[in-house]
Amino acid sequence: MSVIRNRKYALIGIDVLIIVGSIWLSYIFRFNGSIPEGFTTQIYIYSIMSVVTGILFMYTSKLYHRVWQYASVGEIISIFRAVTIACVLAFVVTSLILPGRVPLSIFFRTYETILIGIGGSRFLWRIYRDTYYKKKNEQSVALIIGAGDCGVMVAKELKYNPSSTMYPVAFVDDNPTKHNQHINGIPVVGDRNMIMATVADKNIEEIIIAIPSASKHEITEIIDICKLTRTKLKIIPTLNDLIQGKVTLNAIRDVEVEDLLGRNPVELQLDGIADYIHEKVILVTGAGGSIGSELCRQIAPFLPEKLILLGHGENSIYQINKELTLTFPGLNQVTIIADIQDRKRIERVFEQYRPHVVFHAAAHKHVPLMELNPGEAVKNNVFGTKNVAECADLYNSERFVLISSDKAVNPTSIMGATKRIAEMFIQCLDKQSQTNFSAVRFGNVLGSNGSVIPLFKEQIARGGPVTVTDADMIRYFMTIPEASRLVMQSGAFARGGEIFILDMGKPVRIADLATDLIRLSGYEPNVDIHIEYTGIRDGEKLFEELLTSEEGLTSTKHNSIFVGRPIETNRTELEYEMKKLEKVLGEDQSIRELLRHIVPTYIVKKDKKILVVQV
Repeated sequence: MSVIRNRKYALIGIDVLIIVGSIWLSYIFRFNGSIPEGFTTQIYIYSIMSVVTGILFMYTSKLYHRVWQYASVGEIISIFRAVTIACVLAFVVTSLILPGRVPLSIFFRTYETILIGIGGSRFLWRIYRDTYYKKKNEQSVALIIGAGDCGVMVAKELKYNPSSTMYPVAFVDDNPTKHNQHINGIPVVGDRNMIMATVADKNIEEIIIAIPSASKHEITEIIDICKLTRTKLKIIPTLNDLIQGKVTLNAIRDVEVEDLLGRNPVELQLDGIADYIHEKVILVTGAGGSIGSELCRQIAPFLPEKLILLGHGENSIYQINKELTLTFPGLNQVTIIADIQDRKRIERVFEQYRPHVVFHAAAHKHVPLMELNPGEAVKNNVFGTKNVAECADLYNSERFVLISSDKAVNPTSIMGATKRIAEMFIQCLDKQSQTNFSAVRFGNVLGSNGSVIPLFKEQIARGGPVTVTDADMIRYFMTIPEASRLVMQSGAFARGGEIFILDMGKPVRIADLATDLIRLSGYEPNVDIHIEYTGIRDGEKLFEELLTSEEGLTSTKHNSIFVGRPIETNRTELEYEMKKLEKVLGEDQSIRELLRHIVPTYIVKKDKKILVVQV
């Protein structure tokens, strides 16, 4: 604080000298160096008035609270306004106090000199900084893509922030009017087609994409070009950062795989969601998991009467509860540690809180682990779902939304088969219940617990190799927030018995994903970090599907959500088979045989590649 205070006093002292000096010089020039004795009093009075009004108006204009090394047009306007008002007022007051009016030539010369002196003194530091702030040896050379407002703010931050680890040397912008121009001393070398040449010519080490208003598709196209260079990619994530003036070093983040999907953010139809969530008791099972916790974050702004966070892991429930408490301090939360396999415990939860809406996200989802532990998959994904769903029916919940998986379609894994049985059960239950039961089916979620992306990142951090099961393996991907929003939106569309299918975009080759991650980390695939193919694992497919051949597909009011036609299933027969399944929970081979009987499309294969053509 003392440094800021001393700087303020120094500026005031400089301004006093400039004002007084300007007045004396004006009189000296007016009278050719020989000031008549009659003007001495006028000079003193005029100087005092000018100092008082000048300092007063510059202080009230906050000109002593500015960081002048970042001075721009706004500061020029503030100086002009403050000096003009102060000089006019000092001239008028002095002329009224004294019998003789201050000569107009003195006024104009004084005004001009003060304006130039104060403005010049402020911009001397800016000029010094622009001239002498050079790249430090430890800073990496950076290229900024986007020479708009955001790009310019990023360039300033990188050039003049002492803690910056990057130094910008060039802009790339698709606007031809900016080409061959200099912004903040940095050249605009051309459009995106110049990225490769600029990286080579200027030895670029990092690229920053600073176009927060661009569409996801456009960002993906730019990233595709940048991936061909051996540079690290960073990005300014949102337009909101630019609007709020938050473009700082912390706002610049690494490009993530999510940026490669090329899809614009999901827009929600808020009215429909608010209708069934606002002021209702909402239960989320698996609330500590990737999807469950994000559902809680998305539900909270709709102000439910009560949000019940139910999960088996105490640490994960504690974390999401703590986060929601900080982010939404007025949210009425209830945290419950419970296992969905414990029927009595689940019944007590429903009896006590009577939830209006249930989002059932609790599940075992790791395919290879469930192949080794089929009994646990059945207990959790089948009978755990049965417990929660039947309690929702028994206690008259309004809606029940099951979070399902594309692996439930023509399943080749224990996990997929158990999720398919869960779908079949809630569709049966819907026919005989007042509760509206539906399921939402989607593919892999980027960044979720157990997903391939964190594994690849860990392997890259260790220096490789990155392990991929098969060069031809393809998966659908979406982000955690995207999936959670669409789950909530599907709940608004549900009328009972539907399986909603989310638009997952284009399928992605896992090998391409690994290659992109290596390149985004600044390495060359199979040169710096190698990719190894380990072979397809038990229960895995090369190509996941989202629909069975019987379900068909119809659209909804939302362009990212579709609905499959319910398949007729006899509840009595299904429950009979499930009882048989319950009796063989300790016998892995019997479990597989019964799953194959309950789910006719379940294909049991081992150590073979499975490719099922998408219908």
